[in-house]
Amino acid sequence: MRTSWRIFTIFGIDIRIDSSWLFIFVLVTWGLAQHYFPSQYPHWSPLYSLLIGLIASLLLFSSVLAHELTHSLVARSRGEKVRSITLFFFGGVAEITEEPKTPAKEFIIAVAGPLSSFLIAALFFGVWRGMQGVSEPIVALARYLALINGILAVFNMIPGFPLDGGRVLKAIVWRITGDVKRATRVASVSGQVIAFLLIVFGISQILRGYFVDGLWTILIGWFIHSAAVRGYRHVLIRESLKDVRAQDLMDSAFESIDGALTVQELIEDYILKKKARSFLITERGALAGIVCLEDVKAVSADKRAATTVREIMTPRDALEVVSPQTDGNKILAKLSNGKVHQVPVIEGGKVKGLVCRADILDYLHLRSNVGA
Repeated sequence: MRTSWRIFTIFGIDIRIDSSWLFIFVLVTWGLAQHYFPSQYPHWSPLYSLLIGLIASLLLFSSVLAHELTHSLVARSRGEKVRSITLFFFGGVAEITEEPKTPAKEFIIAVAGPLSSFLIAALFFGVWRGMQGVSEPIVALARYLALINGILAVFNMIPGFPLDGGRVLKAIVWRITGDVKRATRVASVSGQVIAFLLIVFGISQILRGYFVDGLWTILIGWFIHSAAVRGYRHVLIRESLKDVRAQDLMDSAFESIDGALTVQELIEDYILKKKARSFLITERGALAGIVCLEDVKAVSADKRAATTVREIMTPRDALEVVSPQTDGNKILAKLSNGKVHQVPVIEGGKVKGLVCRADILDYLHLRSNVGA
C-alpha cells in the first residue's frame, strides 16, 4: 500500500514524499554517479562521483519542489486553498482543494510552473558560465541542473493533460467554448495521444537496443495516459455532483450506539444484521462522535474484538458539518482530505443524516447504471 510522509512545512503548505519517491531518488543518484558524471569527468573517483550525484539529485528534486510550490503560491494568490505538495515517482503534485473556477485562473496557475523551471534553468546556466575555471564540481552541477530544468520546462509545456501544457490547452478551449467538461476532454484526449506516441517510441528504443531508455519512456507514457483518464473522470464526477445536495446523498437511517461496543460486535450486531453502515456514538444521551463503514474497514480483523468503537470514531470536535443544502462537491472535498470518513448533516442543531464516501460512490454508480 502506497504511503507518504510529511517532511516539513513551507508557507503553510505541507511538503510530503511518496514512498515511490525513495526508489526514483536512489535510481537517479545511481545513474548520475555511475554513468553521467563519470562520462563527463572520467578523472573523478567513484566515491566523488557518488557524492556529486547525491547533491545533484537533491537539487533536482528541490527544483521539482520549486516548480510545484510556484503553482501552489500562484493558486493561493488567486483565492485557492493548497493543502500539500507531494513528491512522487514521476515528479510532484500540488493538492489544491478545488479546481480553478475560471479559464483565466487555470491558465495562470498552469503556466507558472514551467516559467519557474525556465527561471531555475537560467539561474543555473548563469552559475555554469560564471564558474568556468573556478570550481569544477559547481560547474558540473550547474550544467546538469540547467539542462534538466530546461528539459522539464519544455516537456511540461507539451499540450496534453496532465502536463502543464495540457492545462493551458484546457484553459484555452474552456475560454473559447465556455464548457469546462469539453475542454477537459480535449486536453485528456490530447494527453492520451501523446502517451501513446511515447509508448510506441519507447518500444522502438527497446527494439534498437536501448532497453533502459525505452523502459523509462514507456513508463512516462503509461503515467501520462493514466493521469489523463483520471483527470477527465474527475471532471465528470464534479459535473455529476454539482446539482446534488447533502439531503440527496445522506443516509437518514443511522442508528445510535454505545462507544463501549467492540468493533466485532458492531459488525455482527449492526452492520451484518441490520445492513447499517453509519452510526452516531452517544454517551449519556449526548453525541460523542460518528463511525462509518470506512472506519471499521480500517481495523484489521485480528484487532476487532479488542478495539472499541470509541477508539475508531471521529470525535464530535473533529467533525466536518454540512447543511442539507450543501452541494455534493463541497461534501466530497471534505471527505477527500483524509481526516474524516463521514460528514453529519445538521439542521436546527439536530443530526438529520450522515454522508460517507460509500454514499457518494453508490450515487455515482447508480447514475452510471441508468446512463445519467
